[in-house]
Amino acid sequence: MEKFVIFGNPVAHSKSPQMQNAGFENLNYNGNYDKHHLEDGSTIKQTFLENSYEGANITVPHKEHAFANADEVRGLAQKIHAVNTYINENGKVIAYNTDAPGFLKAIESFGKVKSVLLLGAGGTAKAIALALQESNIDVTVLNRSEGKLDFFKNEGITSYSWDNFEAKEYDLVVNSTSAGLKDEYLPCDKAILEEAFKSAKYAFDCVYGKVTPFLALAQEKGLEIKDGEDMLLFQGVLAFEYFTKQKVGDDVVEAMRKGLKGE
Repeated sequence: MEKFVIFGNPVAHSKSPQMQNAGFENLNYNGNYDKHHLEDGSTIKQTFLENSYEGANITVPHKEHAFANADEVRGLAQKIHAVNTYINENGKVIAYNTDAPGFLKAIESFGKVKSVLLLGAGGTAKAIALALQESNIDVTVLNRSEGKLDFFKNEGITSYSWDNFEAKEYDLVVNSTSAGLKDEYLPCDKAILEEAFKSAKYAFDCVYGKVTPFLALAQEKGLEIKDGEDMLLFQGVLAFEYFTKQKVGDDVVEAMRKGLKGE
């Protein structure tokens, strides 16, 4: 049986195994997907190979380490400098980022989006920002500190720290930080969000499975809201296609959605 895994710290909360295993079951694929708690991200390639994993997903905080350790990085991940998928290709570790296309697929339900305010500057933010830029959608990144913004500035993406932020009109506000995952915090100062929400129609949170304080405030201000479930689903489907080396149909996607929901 082929072994697949998700690396993270923490990883106990991950619903990826129930989603991926539902896909394997639907296809009668001889694979099993489990969780792997990894403390030290710099050991990720060695750990992946030593355990004879055929494929892996990578979640926070290891996406940059996974990029740095891969033998080969393909696609948009080369620019993002963060990966969330590993494939064992004849002993070589091949890396991809499925967060970017997964996010774009997830926001299709909002309709036409022309401008986005993106909160956070981690690996997920990098993927989302470049995906939006490649789709000719105007994106502005807002992060607590200036230090992490160089990546975005080097890519020609408008970036601010909390201290120098100048709000304009946005269709969509996205939280890519972990605020609200294990706590009841907002991703930034409430006054900043309220200003951004004045013109916005939609709010998206990469955290899934709950209405975070960020989404609750957006809903209170009349925005259409969405959590990260569809992003998790669609990035998972793309990873699943890399794992199984085949395109999958709607039946597999729906099986994986049900698995994600625990149905």
